[in-house]
Amino acid sequence: MLPPLGMLRAFEAASRLASFSRAADELHVTHAAVSHQIRLLEEWFGRPLFAREKRGVRLLDEARDLATVLTASFGRISTEAERLHLNAKTQLSVACIPSIATRWLIPALGEFLAAHSEVDVKVVYAMAEQQLRETGCDLLITLGADKSEGTRSDRLFSRINRPVASPRYLERVGALNSLQAIAGADLLHDETTSRWRDWFARSGQEGARAMRGPVFQDFNLLATAVIAGHGVALCPVEVFRREIDSGDLVVLSDIATLEDESYFLITRTSRSKAASAFSDWFATVVKA
Repeated sequence: MLPPLGMLRAFEAASRLASFSRAADELHVTHAAVSHQIRLLEEWFGRPLFAREKRGVRLLDEARDLATVLTASFGRISTEAERLHLNAKTQLSVACIPSIATRWLIPALGEFLAAHSEVDVKVVYAMAEQQLRETGCDLLITLGADKSEGTRSDRLFSRINRPVASPRYLERVGALNSLQAIAGADLLHDETTSRWRDWFARSGQEGARAMRGPVFQDFNLLATAVIAGHGVALCPVEVFRREIDSGDLVVLSDIATLEDESYFLITRTSRSKAASAFSDWFATVVKA
């Protein structure tokens, strides 16, 4: 015969946390409720399980094996329950930074929906270097890995930046085949002029020119401006692979910055079938 589950749950939490108060917080009940459940369990066993001391409670040695078994058992129950819940899920929420959403996710999304008509997808904006838990979503596509416990980060693109311009702009100003020519071009800036300053420092042209030119708060605005032929921008060449391959943008120099940064797709380590399917699908999209 087993003791009532409520008693065992209170005992397991209190023994693991070494505190009735912390157990009450975890279980969303009062301190008195946890204390009462453990008193009842002690009556059920006919022996004390905790020593009540001035600074709190201490699990008695003879109760440690029970606590260990309960913690492992509740952990397995939780894992299996979560697995069943996730596998039944048909809604999928994806947080994605705008640069990847507009260039890679949205154009290809119809392919995923056609292959997985049972999945309802919701796409929301994410911020660079955001963590998955902050989004409340099933998946996150952003700049930087998420090293939080229980998450998995799969690399999508390098952030390596090089200067690019459209053929339309080059036809107007001529070939920009030297550092001096690039320094004299119309520079377009993403949020700040510091990225161009870093690039010129890397090229050995630090202080070569004053940092003039329009500054765009949103990277998609910058991308629209450079493709439209308004000047030269520093862009992540892997993210703009299609525009470069099609000739809509031309890479002007091999000198690069931000080589050590990347974009990632982040999921929970225990993820639903829908999340796994989406992750596998998007990996094939970015590698195509």
